Amino acid sequence: MAIDSGRIPAGAAAPSIVGMEITVRGTGLTKTYGSGDATVTALAGVDVAISRGEFCAVMGPSGSGKSTLMHCLAGLDTPSGGEVHIGGTSLAGLRDDALTALRRDRVGFVFQAFNLLPTLTAAENITLPLDLAGRRPDPRHFDTIVDAVGLRDRLGHRPSQLSGGQQQRVACARALITRPAVVFADEPTGALDSRASGEVLDLLRRSVDELGQTVVMVTHEPSAAAYADRVLFLADGRLVAARTGASAEDILDALKSLDGVPC
Repeated sequence: MAIDSGRIPAGAAAPSIVGMEITVRGTGLTKTYGSGDATVTALAGVDVAISRGEFCAVMGPSGSGKSTLMHCLAGLDTPSGGEVHIGGTSLAGLRDDALTALRRDRVGFVFQAFNLLPTLTAAENITLPLDLAGRRPDPRHFDTIVDAVGLRDRLGHRPSQLSGGQQQRVACARALITRPAVVFADEPTGALDSRASGEVLDLLRRSVDELGQTVVMVTHEPSAAAYADRVLFLADGRLVAARTGASAEDILDALKSLDGVPC
């Protein structure tokens, strides 16, 4: 296992792959809720850089700020301080319509709850982001994605006719169809059994290896994080450790070392 940093001092920059093109960068990210004595700090000065074609997992104890970090990086939430760039675009100051267009065209999302429209077929759910943008799918790219998710014989089925794993693979295909700069996956296997989880994680891994996709995944499962190239660990709103090429056992040990707090 290669180690980026065993412990990262508060305020230190997150480890990144030197010389690689950066797809997502967060600089000095803070996020607070409430005010006065009721203030809650979810992020406390996080610096993070995700390279193009990287599969990065984010882990940490409950309340560590991992989902808040992902939401800020994805433009789903606004940080209280700091700045986020996706590619060469700063999210700071973007008008609502511009931010909506960026999320639709340049960011893919995979959530635990699938979020498929029940009245649409699998094929229609996959192409929904393009339909909303008034764009027609590239037939060759559509075929590539459909073959990658292994649902060629289920394209005419509605979500209620699909298993949970199949629904999540449709959600993955929907996230990939726009050729986004980055796919954010928030606990994508949380509602799946072990077999379906493996299928979805294999798909995300292959999207990186075969399609050059950039993936950022929040998970609490060491076995899921082991699919990633790099794992970032948060605790108390700070980036405290990172590992590359880690096994599930390595990741579990790292989690146990976070002040003795289990994930």
